[in-house]
Amino acid sequence: MWPGNPYPLGAAYDGMGTNFSVFSEAADSVELCLFSEDDTEFRVTLPEMTSFCWHGYVPNVGPGQRYGFRVHGPHAPETGLLCNPAKLLLDPYAKAVEGVVRWDEAVFPYRFGGPEGARNDADSAPFMPRSVVVNPYFDWRQDRHPNTPWHDTVVYEVHVKGFTATHPHIDPEVQGTYAGLASAPAIEYLLRLGVTAVELLPVHQFVHDKQLVDRGLRNYWGYNSIGFLAPHCEYSASGQRGQQVQEFKDMVRTLHEAGIEVILDVVYNHTAEGNHLGPVLSFRGLDNRAYYRLDPADPRRYIDYTGTGNSLNMRNPHVLQLIMDSLRYWVTEMHVDGFRFDLASALARELHDVDRLSAFFDIIQQDPVISRVKLIAEPWDVGEGGYQVGNFPPLWSEWNGKYRDTVRDFWRGRDQTLAELAYRLTGSSDLYESSGRRPYASINFVTAHDGFTVADLVSYNEKHNSANGENNQDGENDNRSWNCSVEGPTNRPDVLQLRARQRRNFLATLFLSQGIPMLLGGDEVGRTQRGNNNAYCQDNDVSWYDWNHVDEAFLAYTRRLIKFRREHPVFRRRRFFQGRPIHGSDVSDIGWFTPEGTEMTEADWRKGLAKAIAVFLNGEAVPAVDIRGDPVVDDTFFLLFNGSPDGRKFVLPAGGWGELWVKVLDTTLPGDAEEAEPAQVKAGQPFPVEGRSVVLLRRV
Repeated sequence: MWPGNPYPLGAAYDGMGTNFSVFSEAADSVELCLFSEDDTEFRVTLPEMTSFCWHGYVPNVGPGQRYGFRVHGPHAPETGLLCNPAKLLLDPYAKAVEGVVRWDEAVFPYRFGGPEGARNDADSAPFMPRSVVVNPYFDWRQDRHPNTPWHDTVVYEVHVKGFTATHPHIDPEVQGTYAGLASAPAIEYLLRLGVTAVELLPVHQFVHDKQLVDRGLRNYWGYNSIGFLAPHCEYSASGQRGQQVQEFKDMVRTLHEAGIEVILDVVYNHTAEGNHLGPVLSFRGLDNRAYYRLDPADPRRYIDYTGTGNSLNMRNPHVLQLIMDSLRYWVTEMHVDGFRFDLASALARELHDVDRLSAFFDIIQQDPVISRVKLIAEPWDVGEGGYQVGNFPPLWSEWNGKYRDTVRDFWRGRDQTLAELAYRLTGSSDLYESSGRRPYASINFVTAHDGFTVADLVSYNEKHNSANGENNQDGENDNRSWNCSVEGPTNRPDVLQLRARQRRNFLATLFLSQGIPMLLGGDEVGRTQRGNNNAYCQDNDVSWYDWNHVDEAFLAYTRRLIKFRREHPVFRRRRFFQGRPIHGSDVSDIGWFTPEGTEMTEADWRKGLAKAIAVFLNGEAVPAVDIRGDPVVDDTFFLLFNGSPDGRKFVLPAGGWGELWVKVLDTTLPGDAEEAEPAQVKAGQPFPVEGRSVVLLRRV
């Protein structure tokens, strides 16, 4: 072994050999462990340490070589130090991982059944996955980022495996893999649907929790990361060592060729090592005090802002470096287009409170690579003061939880929602405008991976999570759902008809709102989880798409909505509405009206029982220009929302607002139905709108 270099961290193959480097301030020495094909372990001490990075170069070691580390140093749990050379450790900078954790007592720092804190010196190597040296070379050909403007973006939240696991037109050998997502049938489906970006549930190497494996379950969602630079090995079609990196790159290149961006859901707030009872897999054994937020009163234990047992220590520069190196790697080497940060509020905690100007945001803002991709925050965590919707810096967009809650409440008939709905329909200016942000700061969604699907949202009042093995205690209790009077499956035609209409209402609201729509993958085909609102551990037909029972009518309806939004820029404005008269007239860019055709007053907004409203959208007042600098002009529309169970007659205002209108959308119609002769509506004359429905009118 040669001395090598401290940077880059991880295993870097240069064509002649591999440089290894790993950070540990706690270590006295670090051993590099190389594994032969018959799994014989060869150990060699890394010869150099520079700025707490232990490093060495091994000639003639290249791609496919499996390795790990063992750390010699203090083992003093009472001070937060857990060094133990009996534990084989994954490289935090590994580009690939082979195998999964086998849950034996040896992977834990203590002995089962022994005195509390009794040190466990059993060798963990037989039960641990291996880090893998990868070949960094890949022919990207002419790959380019699609660079879809934010206001034109339609996000599709999808699981790599669940999307294609049972697809009948995809080769069974690649179903449920990166290659499956890159297959021709999958790409064709996404293009016909009309989405511009896939937001992949976690693909960083993750661990299946012991308690789940013991119950015969798996961590399907993947929010249990252990390798922030490694694509998850179980999504590899070939299963060959390290090949998941090449397959992931091929998937990204193929999606880019179709004009589809790739956004990763990333989990930098915690790791799979869990709380003080968790295993020693990587970070904990390398430098527990550096990587994790320890409880000052008892350094054996962890501060937990995530509900998962630990929180990464964002105050440590080496932890910040790991996260930034990971983000840059996925952009520069893997060519992804953006990130959605799980429990992002936890990343902003430098001391205790969420700090809007924390070091994490500072380094993101100034970074020449990361600052140029799409950044989405899940703006909450489970700690005190963690709900931070609307409070992230201008560079960021946010999952708008208030949008989800308001839209659900409106369509299930809750009172006091009309004024709130108005804000959500127009990009949530109450949350984002004062900080200089735009409507695209709001990622609008009605459903996401966490919670009910849209089919279940209209079919269940209560969660049905018994399959998770937690006595139905897990998952959210307040789902803001309505089962349309029958819990679960039914054959009643009236209930089925109402549920179908409610689903159409939800998606019409989503795609006709300002901001960025995010569609939960599978909602468009009627995917159900049979009332499970926390299917994180259901790696089976509870979570996978059922391609044999596609709701073709609803799929056609969803495609039509997305296409309509793409064709009409008035529904994807780059700036907030002003509500002021334009061109010296009495007509503004937006108008709010009662069903009687009068403009809404403060008294009207305060009517808690009101459940119907009409919205005027002026297509001649879109404050934008196209790529050549020409004004953007669109049709003018009236949106009629009737959230009450009873039909209402709407009257459109006469005068400059418009005299004749034609109906272009009616959610009372079946999803694949289009009227042969759309109804025409004259201003000043009553127009019936059925209960619980949306009607969209275009000015003639």
